[in-house]
Amino acid sequence: MLVRSMVAVFALAATAFAAQIGFAQVAAGPGDPASANMEPNGKHYDADGDPTFHIAEDGAVDWYVYSGYRRYHSECHVCHGPDGEGSSYAPRLTDSVNRMTHPEFLEVVASGRVNVHGGTQSVMPAFGTNLNVMCYVDDIYIYLRARAQGDLARGRPGKRADKPPAAAEDEKACLGT
Repeated sequence: MLVRSMVAVFALAATAFAAQIGFAQVAAGPGDPASANMEPNGKHYDADGDPTFHIAEDGAVDWYVYSGYRRYHSECHVCHGPDGEGSSYAPRLTDSVNRMTHPEFLEVVASGRVNVHGGTQSVMPAFGTNLNVMCYVDDIYIYLRARAQGDLARGRPGKRADKPPAAAEDEKACLGT
């Protein structure tokens, strides 16, 4: 725990120093997840223009949260555990999505990544050519963002919005059907 605290303090100090001397600041993760606008396709975006979630007062999730839940559990949970909670060999994505910007998330999913910690190597494979992931990568991000914020409980969402016609069109175009 002490080592983790020291690493966090060092990272903050390095970021502050880099900003003082004019280097680009290291991304600190996504901003406020509140929906700032909704596109005609029913997808919500935050004030920074990143995809985000919407949960109605009755607990109904928007289509993209539900789609992200389905896609996550068909492609990602084998390594990262149910509901983004991690496993013995892959990290908790509910933590990762709070540290990563949307573009960083897209890059890791598409290109993969190799990490070495304490002499142990872990590999995130590239999914850039897997249409079952890439056609729904924003949906997966939105679902994980809702989970990471604590606004969405574990398990299958009980209520959901209907699939917007534009989402069906986007899906067909991406999948080539």
